[in-house]
Amino acid sequence: MRILRAAGLSLLVAGPLAAQDFTSLKGHGGPIMAIAVAADGRVATGSFDNSVGLWQGRDPLWLEGHAAAVTALTVTPSGEVISAGDDFAIRRWGTGAAAEIGRHAGKIRGLAVSPDGTWLASGSWDGTLHLWSLGPGTARALPDPGAGVNDVAFSSDGTALIAATMDGRLLRYDLAETGGTPDPLVRHGFGVNAISRGDGWIAYGAVDGGTRVIDAGTGAEIADFTLDRRPVLAMAHHAGTGQLAVGDGQGYIMIVDTESWQIARDYRATTEGPVWALAFSPDGSMLYAGGLDDVAYGWPVALLDTFDATMGQKRSFLRDADTMDNGERQFMRKCSICHALTDGPSRKAGPTLHGLFGRRAGTLPGYSYSPALGGADITWGPETIDALFDLGPDHYIPGSKMPMQVISAASDRADLVAFLRDATAKETSE
Repeated sequence: MRILRAAGLSLLVAGPLAAQDFTSLKGHGGPIMAIAVAADGRVATGSFDNSVGLWQGRDPLWLEGHAAAVTALTVTPSGEVISAGDDFAIRRWGTGAAAEIGRHAGKIRGLAVSPDGTWLASGSWDGTLHLWSLGPGTARALPDPGAGVNDVAFSSDGTALIAATMDGRLLRYDLAETGGTPDPLVRHGFGVNAISRGDGWIAYGAVDGGTRVIDAGTGAEIADFTLDRRPVLAMAHHAGTGQLAVGDGQGYIMIVDTESWQIARDYRATTEGPVWALAFSPDGSMLYAGGLDDVAYGWPVALLDTFDATMGQKRSFLRDADTMDNGERQFMRKCSICHALTDGPSRKAGPTLHGLFGRRAGTLPGYSYSPALGGADITWGPETIDALFDLGPDHYIPGSKMPMQVISAASDRADLVAFLRDATAKETSE
């Protein structure tokens, strides 16, 4: 029996601690891709299920409107949630229906609100950066970054914007200028996935595992926390407590003390997949994380080193391949993250496949289809399912929001069709 104290909490612990003993936000139908926390403690989660969950305690308010995965979130100083993702759209959630702020021509990966709350910056894989007015200003595009953009951050005084590019550069835009070439602060050589800024410094994480801190003005290196973990996928900074959190593809969360520039904690959050999203609570005592689970987790930072890795439901597509026949393996790898097999409502990104055979595409009641699929003259059966995965959804149904997937071997497609014929038949669950 022991007592652990942290951030005003006193916990009487009789045995090993588990992450679920603290906070788990359950309800999404897909992996958690983004997290943001408002000043009043509300937690916003963005998921592969196309939705945003806004949590005040354990009961979420579901913000629906995106047509694809939500991969970027931020919160304004006034508490409004802004989201973006794979449908190229940016949405602002107020007291009523969501307003679309704007669109890119590709997937959006970076959002940031200026310190005074008057501007929103967005960066996309289409290789564009935009400033959107949250007040009386006029929206504008920033000079071409020369590559897709993975993340954005305003300087601490709001006069500059930092962009992380897929070709490994950190670019600094002087927002007082209307044009010109951005200043390259870093040429890393591998794609930079995540950035975080503090007072006078910028931290970044890259595809090769590079985790560095540079001077915000000169680009000179301040610290290097690179470990043999790749890629770095998420960063979060809490200025009040001087903490920088770093999440990677191997399931670790590293906490850096930004006063001493030392690693304060190094926690294996999950042995199953990556850490895609991180955010601190307003007081910095809690850290929220998301990954392959349909659940977002929140833990007291001071206790991160005291329990084993327990973030990680055993996702269907991570099961031992030897426990499934080939048709089920194809379904688990290609379809299960978006589609359920059972009847009834589902929070997954795609419609349930229950009763699929003989159903016309785009006709399941209650699901919001893309115009392309809703208007397609396709009835699902062996031939059409085979064609879907032979050509890929982007070629078979141009304009569909289905992810691009191809199963090249005809025998694998045949096994998938056979599995779906049995698994989706109505009589199997009625």
